[in-house]
Amino acid sequence: MSTTFSELGIHAALQKSLAKLEISIPTDVQEKTIPLILHKKEDVVVLAKTGTGKTAAFGLPILQLVDSESKDIQALILAPTRELGHQIYDNLISFAAEDQKATIASICGGIPIKSQIERLKETIHIVVATPGRLVDLVERGVIDIKNINYFILDEGDEMVSALKEEVDTIIKEIPKTRRTFLFTATMPGAIKQLVQNYMSKHVVHVEADMATLGHKGIDHQYVVVEPIEKLNILLHFLSSKEGERGIIFCKTKAAVNKLAKNLAINKFSSGALHGSLTQGIRDRIMGQFREGHIDILVATDLAARGIDVKEISYVVNYHLPDRYDTYVHRSGRTARAVAEGLSLSIIQKEELEEIPEFEEDLGLVFKEYKKADAQSIEENNGLLWAKKIFKIKPNRDVSEDFKAQIKTIFHHLTKEELVDKILAYYLAQTATAKTKPEVSKKKKKK
Repeated sequence: MSTTFSELGIHAALQKSLAKLEISIPTDVQEKTIPLILHKKEDVVVLAKTGTGKTAAFGLPILQLVDSESKDIQALILAPTRELGHQIYDNLISFAAEDQKATIASICGGIPIKSQIERLKETIHIVVATPGRLVDLVERGVIDIKNINYFILDEGDEMVSALKEEVDTIIKEIPKTRRTFLFTATMPGAIKQLVQNYMSKHVVHVEADMATLGHKGIDHQYVVVEPIEKLNILLHFLSSKEGERGIIFCKTKAAVNKLAKNLAINKFSSGALHGSLTQGIRDRIMGQFREGHIDILVATDLAARGIDVKEISYVVNYHLPDRYDTYVHRSGRTARAVAEGLSLSIIQKEELEEIPEFEEDLGLVFKEYKKADAQSIEENNGLLWAKKIFKIKPNRDVSEDFKAQIKTIFHHLTKEELVDKILAYYLAQTATAKTKPEVSKKKKKK
């Protein structure tokens, strides 16, 4: 028989809010973590994959534990990205009971700091923050975190690698008597060091849904390509996934922009997401992706944190990540909420030796994806070219006289004959394009 939130100790008012969200049965991580936060005094380290309900695992007990009569900030929740910070804040608001008196504030980067300073003049009990913005506010003296009781680090493995300096600064500001709850999908050395340095000696370790680090529903595959064919292989794969939603990961912002531009040229419904974009643009792109207006998101690793969309059917590693835990976070974007998904890595020959290392470290099995042959690639490129023509907007500035002359040339052709001629022209052009580099090489040799 399934455990209920009531049996875990969650109050009736919070259960009522959960019922409205159609949440009735706790997930594994919630079942193991909520009683520890509510009824114990120790610090807690939770090892759990993304998409397993971690926000409710710490959010529900924190909402229940804070004292609404106090004037102090009592709980500080740190997230590595604005997107994840906003997601946590939105979830807490939706979890909160109708008569909830505890106040919650989001102070993440990418939003004008003035409005956040004004918000902090009011009584706040729970703060959700990104490290950089919080350090800025602390240095300005407009936020007091010296009396917090609860310190939550979500996606801790990302913060100790990319934001260690800011996290260290924050930890020095908060009281040593606080309780710390650390949530992470992987346990790299930097996390173990943080636990040793900043958490109590009697830490309770929780492991939830971690039978394998890669989600059970994820099919891990790789395809070996030559650098010159990498984009075409990706375009062929994306064509086979038309109508499905996915995320493509690149290592750098420049690579994200370049690939997103190529997808746009080929008329794929896509958007780019990276840290250099303004918060307004990031919110708009994420909104379009969540609502299904765009199918493909091209993103850097950090920008993709906080993407909680259940219908993502595939993830593509356009560049293999440097760290094993990064692969876990990437692949964890798909196969959420018990669904199935594909994680495809497009690699070059010299990267092939890294696949067994990923398998050994993460306890996964990678299968080789069947690469499209040259004819399939050529045909797919032809289809993409046809879609470009189909989607192009007519030029209204063309004179009727000129248009009539063009029509006269083609008027005796049937639709089938016209298509045949256009296709023949396209194939002739592509054949010419292929021979051009060879001609230039010959000239250089002469």
